[in-house]
Amino acid sequence: MTRIRGIEEERNGQEWKLWYQKPASVWEEALPIGNGRLGGMVFGGTDVERLALNEDTLWAGFPRDGMNYEARRHLAEARKLIFDGRNAEAQRLIEAKMLGRDCEPYLPLGTLTLDWGRVSGNAEAIRDYRRALTLDDGIATVVYRTGDISLRGEYFASAPDQAIFVRYFAEEGSLDVDLGFESPLRHTVEADGDTLILKGRAPSHISDNYRGDHPASVLYETGLGLPYEARVLIDTDGLVHATKNGKLEIRKAKMLTIYVAAATGFTGYDATPDEEGISERCRKLLSAASVTGYERARSRHLQDHRQLFRRVDLRLEGDAEISEAAVRVEEKPTDERLNAYRQTKKDPALEALYFQYGRYLLMASSRPGTQPANLQGIWNPHVQPPWNSDYTVNINTQMNYWPAEVANLSECHDPLFDMLQDLSNSGRRTAEIHYGCRGWTTHHNVDLWRMSTPTGGSACWAFWPLGGAWLVRHLWDRYLFSLDVSFLRERAFPIMKGAALFCLDWLTVLPDGTLVTNPSTSPENAFLLANGESCNVTVASTMDIAIIRELFTNTLEAIRAIGGEEEDALRDELSEAIVKLPDCRIGRHGQIQEWLEDYEEAEPGHRHISHLYGLHPGVQIHDETPELLRAAAVTLERRLAHGGGHTGWSCAWLINQFARLKDSSQAHVMVQTLLANSTYPNLFDAHPPFQIDGNFGGTAGISEMLLQSHHNRIELLPALPMAWRSGWISGLKARGGFSINLSWKDGRLTEAAVTSAHGANCRIKYAYGEWCVKNEQGADVAVSPEGDFETSASSRYFIRVTR
Repeated sequence: MTRIRGIEEERNGQEWKLWYQKPASVWEEALPIGNGRLGGMVFGGTDVERLALNEDTLWAGFPRDGMNYEARRHLAEARKLIFDGRNAEAQRLIEAKMLGRDCEPYLPLGTLTLDWGRVSGNAEAIRDYRRALTLDDGIATVVYRTGDISLRGEYFASAPDQAIFVRYFAEEGSLDVDLGFESPLRHTVEADGDTLILKGRAPSHISDNYRGDHPASVLYETGLGLPYEARVLIDTDGLVHATKNGKLEIRKAKMLTIYVAAATGFTGYDATPDEEGISERCRKLLSAASVTGYERARSRHLQDHRQLFRRVDLRLEGDAEISEAAVRVEEKPTDERLNAYRQTKKDPALEALYFQYGRYLLMASSRPGTQPANLQGIWNPHVQPPWNSDYTVNINTQMNYWPAEVANLSECHDPLFDMLQDLSNSGRRTAEIHYGCRGWTTHHNVDLWRMSTPTGGSACWAFWPLGGAWLVRHLWDRYLFSLDVSFLRERAFPIMKGAALFCLDWLTVLPDGTLVTNPSTSPENAFLLANGESCNVTVASTMDIAIIRELFTNTLEAIRAIGGEEEDALRDELSEAIVKLPDCRIGRHGQIQEWLEDYEEAEPGHRHISHLYGLHPGVQIHDETPELLRAAAVTLERRLAHGGGHTGWSCAWLINQFARLKDSSQAHVMVQTLLANSTYPNLFDAHPPFQIDGNFGGTAGISEMLLQSHHNRIELLPALPMAWRSGWISGLKARGGFSINLSWKDGRLTEAAVTSAHGANCRIKYAYGEWCVKNEQGADVAVSPEGDFETSASSRYFIRVTR
């Protein structure tokens, strides 16, 4: 049983690296670094180098009341119109009277520029160029020669020191470079001694302007909008001159170290921004970073980064022919390798790199104490970014965090929980004022200011009050993975309870006693009425009911787990309501119906797969519901036959869906499609344009193909494709407090190691062969016919397939 135990030793032969032989010409080619709060995109320019910067609290807007105080006035009428079959009229009423304003966008901070003017217009003079990002280190590097000068640059964003560090060496020759700041926001730049200071204020409001019809879509108002500041401090052995036009000129240097700090006036989603303390915070961060120094900061960064990244390791290998070809292609730069993959679809190691890249991006964009990862993680260059670079909570924000627990980055989940705490407060007013309901709710879009009201526009996306009900499943999932009852009692349950109370009050009754949602939408999708008119609002979308059934089930389980005897009234309400929810229905095509009525779909290949929520991320459709499982397969077949999965995140969701169906071949096809059709040169996901959820969904999907832990059992290699003929993975997490290592050869499991954090009953399922379990001392462990065996806390057990 040496294979699993030897994984740690094999890590040294696995290089997790993106690398290129030319600078980034566009933002989607640059390399991301981040510490959860500060983000940077490294272009690696040899004429002018650009480090594009973001800070996670730099958003447009300010605290304000976004309630539609008239919405509740129209709720009863909208419901009656829908019950009477006048859906289109109800939709027009909702859109005219019951929606709100758009959320605010996430903004770029600015760009630090390094002007290497001596090689301007002489790109052919650059030799031996290499730009790289090592995922295991979290360090981006740029190396090249020009004339008699040999340069090496390093970039990293440190979580321990809350700053970005840059160092350039002239290994031969010396450095001459001008440092400056640019920003697309209103700002000033000052050079003072060895420091650059960027100050500005964000817009008070930004409207969408997709049609170019808004003459003042970016609005600045005196005294409103977040103040922000960035500071750069340099340490060099060369000569430094601060210019009057806000530049630092460095001459004849062998070494240049750059410390970058940034802050905004944000003090809370409902608090007045701080106007006075920003400069002091920036100065303190910068001073502390410089006192720590580059070498010590680098060491601290590596220790912090690797402690997270090295928890999981993966190797994927194909057959002999594929593996031989993969070895050759691994020697190519990443952009060339991706182009080759688009032609062959054969590079298991690139698929493994994509998995680890998703883990890296989550570490870089979501750390304890920061804002959650938004639609673009933490990296955005636009003042008017696509879809506001916000938190879109009808799938995209949730997808960002699908890999957090299983891929062993539990701490990175915490910012989402912090946002849920905020939303449970801001959403309480929305629930009461808009709908007269208890508890709390949030809709399609959330921003820094914890907007929980409907956005403007079409009911198609804007009118969907179940965002909170979906989001709280992440709290429950944390509990299932950790079995931390204190977390459940103190942090998760109060938020889950509020979401459940809202849903109890939001449900309304059909004449036969069935409880349904009304008005109801299936996010962003439409159906056809009898007259051929496209419509979005109806009664009881399948997703609505699946989310509510899951929420009620989980809340009842939580009450049992925490011993919540004082919650008898809530337990009774939930128990009575859950049996009155409509069952999932199978439609005339053999598909899972998307709505309670079997409407004709307006767009059969729609990018959302909301009606399969019960398959994934939910667990209501499974092996013991075979009719629904077959209908789910038909649903996916129909989606794909009509062009579904055409956006990056949708394709990533399909990986997870097919993995739950145990369709290993089709799951791998979607991995291939995601990489080949929806991936930029820097491996960012292309919606298009860039959205990071596809990266995270892809990582989660690969995890689901290798390990699933639902219904109190752990399933090993449930959707292993033949393209991954051999390989191993270490450090995945399973629900129940287990850590799993796996190795396989020729498509069959050879060994698994299961470590129990708490000591509990463990039920293992593996489809092929007979197997035995031994403990760390090599003694046999009794296994029931169902695959159950008892574990003790902090002990490891080895599963060996015998034939």
